[in-house]
Amino acid sequence: MRPLSKKVASLEKSQTLALSARAKKLQAEGVDVVSLTAGEPDFPTPEVVKQAAIMAIHENFTKYTANQGIPELLKAISFKLQKENNLRFEPSQVLVSCGAKHSVYNALCSICNKGDEVIIPSPYWVSYPEMVKLVDAVPVLVKTSPRNQFKITPAQLRKAVTRRTKAFILNSPCNPTGAVYTREELIALAKVIEKTDLYVLSDEIYEKVLFDGMKHFSIGSVDAIRDQVVTINGVSKAYSMTGWRIGYLAAAKAIVEGAEKVQSQMTSNATSIAQKAAYAAISNDLSAEISMMVGEFDKRRQFLIKAFKTIKGLEFIYPQGAFYLFFNVKAYLKTVVDGKKLKTSDDLCEFMLTKHHVAMVPGTGFGDSNWVRMSYACSMQELEKAVDRLKKGFSQLARG
Repeated sequence: MRPLSKKVASLEKSQTLALSARAKKLQAEGVDVVSLTAGEPDFPTPEVVKQAAIMAIHENFTKYTANQGIPELLKAISFKLQKENNLRFEPSQVLVSCGAKHSVYNALCSICNKGDEVIIPSPYWVSYPEMVKLVDAVPVLVKTSPRNQFKITPAQLRKAVTRRTKAFILNSPCNPTGAVYTREELIALAKVIEKTDLYVLSDEIYEKVLFDGMKHFSIGSVDAIRDQVVTINGVSKAYSMTGWRIGYLAAAKAIVEGAEKVQSQMTSNATSIAQKAAYAAISNDLSAEISMMVGEFDKRRQFLIKAFKTIKGLEFIYPQGAFYLFFNVKAYLKTVVDGKKLKTSDDLCEFMLTKHHVAMVPGTGFGDSNWVRMSYACSMQELEKAVDRLKKGFSQLARG
């Protein structure tokens, strides 16, 4: 057999998806695994959204749509961005895709040339560096500190910019850390960006999952850099619609035209039925449903924070957005269990999965092998079970 693609061979698999699949496989085999891997709300999709999809099927809205998206959805997104984010985009400046991940990739395809550098604060969402590699660009990882909630500083951004820098990926609220950039912090970053010609990919998929009175601010609303920012969002997290696969980007017309061209050759339009569902989600007032969901996430967050404070040696930051707890397990590494030394968070997560039946995602895929990400987008009952098992697991490690 002739050699396969070197580019694909160099890519890492999504650890999140891989571990989620492994947990499901064990569960199917009868193992009582608590899976804290996937970023998937455990709440049902709102009824008005489901009914819109059912109606679309009954009305035979099951054919190809325009590649860019159905007109009413493009218009609804345009209105939403202006009303909620102070972003002024015409419907022609919006592209609907198969999830926010797809939107990020389309944007990178539209922007990047071979050898271009893309700045990514670390820890980062697992797919960012790999998507940058797929478009033949170079990920430039900037290590951030837990002292300021893993948020990149203006000085760090300024230092990372070179003549080859083409883009900067920003994610707030952040997966995996739960960090949320304040308005003031984003304006400070914008002042650095203003002095360059780099593009910003602002992934705002968790914008409605906020705690502690935090407010979401879109960096694209800063006048001086509006044309440099590609705003990316979707319906997966806010409306518990992960499987519907609808995301979107909004940007300067030239960027959207390039991204649309890529999509026309790769996937064509997003699913017609899911677009109708997304229109229902965005155009209806679902603030009560979102508030209820976020309130439940907050109860789980507070439960985990209280529980993890009792586990000696764990360092973690207080997540102010999204639904993940990111914690440092360095104190438990180098422990020998069953004759094997735990060298990285990969080893520790393997130990917790096989010995205590709790599935989590090691920080290696997020850029730091000393950390672990756990999702609390699951029931409180499952979290209580997981915490009980983790306490036993860490107690075992502490005894050596």
